Amino acid sequence: MKLDEIPLNKHIINVLRNHKIFELYPPQKEALPHVINGENMVLSIPTASGKSLIAYIGIVNKLILEGGKALYIVPLKALAKEKYEELKLFEILGLKIGISTGDLDDSDPRLFRYDVIVCTSEKADSLLRHGVNWVDKVKVLVIDEIHLINDPDRGPTLEVIISRFKTLNPKTQIIALSATIKNADDLSTWLNAKLIKSYWRPVPLKEGVCLKNKIKYDDGKTITINGTEKKPLNNLVKNSIKNKGQVLVFVNTRRSTISVANDLSMIMEKLIDKNEKMKLATILKSIKNNISEINSVDKKLFNCIMRGVAFHNAGLSSRQRQMVENGFKNRLIKCIVATPTLAAGINIPAQCVIIRDLWRYDLNYGMRPIPILEYKQQAGRAGRPRYDKTGEAISIAKNEDQKEHIFNTYILGETEPIFSKLGSKSALRMHLLSSIATNFVNDIENIYKFIDNTFYACQSETYALKYDIDETLNFLIENGFIESINERYESTLFGKRTSSLYIDPLSALLLKNAIEKSNCLQPSSLSFIHAVCSTPDVRSLYLRKGDFWVEEQADDFKNEFLVDKPDISSNEYDWFLSDLKTSLLVIDWIEEIPEDGIISKYNVGPGDIHNIVEMVEWLLHAVREFARMYNYEYVTILNDLITRVHYGCKKELLNLVSLKGIGRIRARALYKENFKTINDLRRIPLVRLSKIKTIGEGVAKNIKNQIGEDDRGKDKDISEFV
Repeated sequence: MKLDEIPLNKHIINVLRNHKIFELYPPQKEALPHVINGENMVLSIPTASGKSLIAYIGIVNKLILEGGKALYIVPLKALAKEKYEELKLFEILGLKIGISTGDLDDSDPRLFRYDVIVCTSEKADSLLRHGVNWVDKVKVLVIDEIHLINDPDRGPTLEVIISRFKTLNPKTQIIALSATIKNADDLSTWLNAKLIKSYWRPVPLKEGVCLKNKIKYDDGKTITINGTEKKPLNNLVKNSIKNKGQVLVFVNTRRSTISVANDLSMIMEKLIDKNEKMKLATILKSIKNNISEINSVDKKLFNCIMRGVAFHNAGLSSRQRQMVENGFKNRLIKCIVATPTLAAGINIPAQCVIIRDLWRYDLNYGMRPIPILEYKQQAGRAGRPRYDKTGEAISIAKNEDQKEHIFNTYILGETEPIFSKLGSKSALRMHLLSSIATNFVNDIENIYKFIDNTFYACQSETYALKYDIDETLNFLIENGFIESINERYESTLFGKRTSSLYIDPLSALLLKNAIEKSNCLQPSSLSFIHAVCSTPDVRSLYLRKGDFWVEEQADDFKNEFLVDKPDISSNEYDWFLSDLKTSLLVIDWIEEIPEDGIISKYNVGPGDIHNIVEMVEWLLHAVREFARMYNYEYVTILNDLITRVHYGCKKELLNLVSLKGIGRIRARALYKENFKTINDLRRIPLVRLSKIKTIGEGVAKNIKNQIGEDDRGKDKDISEFV
């Protein structure tokens, strides 16, 4: 369908033309009339088939015609940023685009100014909990990756958000975007939506299985590739790169991403030209100059990137992941070796996708086959619009039986149906409390009605859930989160604060008890950190066989725990030690142990450190809020501890790290030169600061600017600030 044939506002069409969109794909052509007419929509089509554009047009069309707001919900922060940048293209039409992915204990009042708000599902749920006053103005609700309603962690939150919008504002247009799933009709029934389901792709996909040096394709053809039979992965990568393609290789462990990337780097070094090597060297030099602490993972990554290949896994920091993704998008990195987390992330297509591992280790069941939906998400990354005529997704088999299994199960098989995960106890605890605390429901009849409006009810008989609901309500009453007065439920102050803090009520109860117990001893930093690491909101580190030192630390700190230490013979003891191990990582962090030391000692990646630290910081914020209610004397101590956890530093650096761009490494460098406070930096010439290790001229100028001085250490003229 040509743009001229679309019954759209001409200004919207001009924006599309300006960004080289001149016609619609077949699934877009089918979906657009329904979206323009304001109908609810479930768009279930493959990756890169244009789902997002339909949502964008639906938003812009509705807001131009009717005013109001739109909420665009995504599962990941990185994806939120990507959608935000794309929606910014429509600001020329007078719409204001905003993004919110941060503090979950904040109503983010600035969002009132924006017409389109992009956020994660957790942030959207948090905004509803804080009772933002613009919810009734939302005319369009877009749910990206709605198939994640099947995810045990994110699914219940996504489901509750949609159910609340359906109840609060039934006229809100819901546009749900999904990968191709077996029971998309269940979603469309629940949402009273038009279902557009298609397998069409802008770049045709060839799927095949490689055994030794032969590939069997889904079109019946079998071809032989060059190279030794013993290294099919290397042969496939080399073949694609020689044909000017890019490659994504999926493996099942973080360790494999690094080892395979290292192996491939020897091949890749010979396949990239001098000009590309020079560009990579320039980029890496710039990146290194802006990093105050280069860790061992950085070094491994730089070594691979210099040869045009990279690894990508959940253990990388956001900075490292962004470096890899940008290098690939700019076509300088030719090959990424990744765990499946990449397939569920931002849009990074490649000419060829190689899936080495279709089995994954499960702690309870051993090696298990991955879901077909996960395979399809990985395979769907093959084919770069505007670059490739076809995309190839090749799985690697070890023997003939495995080849036939992969072919029949994954290539020819249908994806699994998705199911609601709202029935879990933790989900019910969080979302029932939230619904009562925000006065969304206040009696058992309305609670049951709300549950009847969920995806769970669309798929199951809700009577099966009523026992769990009653049990959860009793838990909330018995532990002081809510009260039952004349058959009506009201939230207590403790319940309201727990809900707004966006933590599991079980975590809140543990932290409240810890605060009350702190009266009986002199708590240390470890006391509070261990308490938050003992909550269900923190995923504790795995306890390895050689971690005897953790048990030794348990004896050393036995008088500092705010959480009861279980008996050594109980099943809970190993969990206690796992929580303690996680706590000790954070203690090492705030004692300024270098990242490399933490990575080695705890067998983690930089991303793991960041994720643990971020969650501990958040829960310490919750402890501080409960301390305001139950033991105010610890508020100041917790303020300092929260800042130390944020920056990873000792207390003596707290003044220096308050400067922007001065993290724990640079602050320590300044401190060693006897600059112990911001005031000590005044009247110091720029050249003196520049010579301090890790500072340099750029950072020194930034410091001078923040303290209001020029390069000579003199106060800036007041006119510069007017």
